[in-house]
Amino acid sequence: MISGVINVYKEPGYTSHDVVAKLRGILKQKKIGHMGTLDPYAVGVLPVCLGKGTKLCDILSEKDKTYKAVLLLGQETDTQDSTGNIINKAEEDKLNALDQTEVFATIKSFIGDYAQIPPMFSAIKINGQKLYNLARKGEEIERPPRHCKIIDITITKIDLPRVSFHVTCSKGTYVRTLCYDIGKDLGVGACMEKLTRTRVERFDIKDSISLSQIEEIRDQGVLEQYITPVDEILDMYSKCMVSEEAEKLLYNGNIFTSRNTLLKMNHQDGQTVRVYTHDGKFIGLYMYIAEKQIYKPIKIFL
Repeated sequence: MISGVINVYKEPGYTSHDVVAKLRGILKQKKIGHMGTLDPYAVGVLPVCLGKGTKLCDILSEKDKTYKAVLLLGQETDTQDSTGNIINKAEEDKLNALDQTEVFATIKSFIGDYAQIPPMFSAIKINGQKLYNLARKGEEIERPPRHCKIIDITITKIDLPRVSFHVTCSKGTYVRTLCYDIGKDLGVGACMEKLTRTRVERFDIKDSISLSQIEEIRDQGVLEQYITPVDEILDMYSKCMVSEEAEKLLYNGNIFTSRNTLLKMNHQDGQTVRVYTHDGKFIGLYMYIAEKQIYKPIKIFL
């Protein structure tokens, strides 16, 4: 079984689920999961977890993401992007009166904490029902705002009624809703015309590979070169190696003490560490409890 994370370039027309299903066929294994859904028409980085790496999905889903988007001012759609039905259009003179300086300032004003009402066309569940199922029936229900953070917005081109920009944002941010909200603030409405995800954590679009390329490198026998090992994904945590005599504790999912480590470690109370056997096999994430001088398992990757 292959384990780790592969940086897939999701092409237009595929759902994130489609990518996982196709990879299961290409790699001949079932244990595969993606982190961070991309809409079918959107393209870009979709990190996919393989084998033991599927335990990373929840960790990596929490990471910040960067997108390249095109905002189209002057119209609103039911999906908040250009694939939907137009439900409102701005008057021509109002749209023509827009000033680039005002547009620039309004977009930049979204940087920081942001209470975002998720779109009806989304997979979020409210009262056990996915919003997009209700939306397809023509229903709209009240959605509580969710806390998001816009870390940075860089405007790359203003050619009204279109604005191109890069945005780095927290988990759970809908860029099409950001576009919709910008349009509301400008008083002319807006939708998202294009979306490319360029980065998820360390995974950059320049290093991503398509499904057809994955088939090719599989046939060439070099697939391993394109898979990031599980423990490398977690390299923000310090490394802790356990003595050979105490390794049976690791395989049984038990705690171990500071006396069982190969080197004297100066870990702080509550610190998360990567734990390895004496010969370098990665076991999992542990938390150090200073009062008892023990390491308690958080997530095991055996």
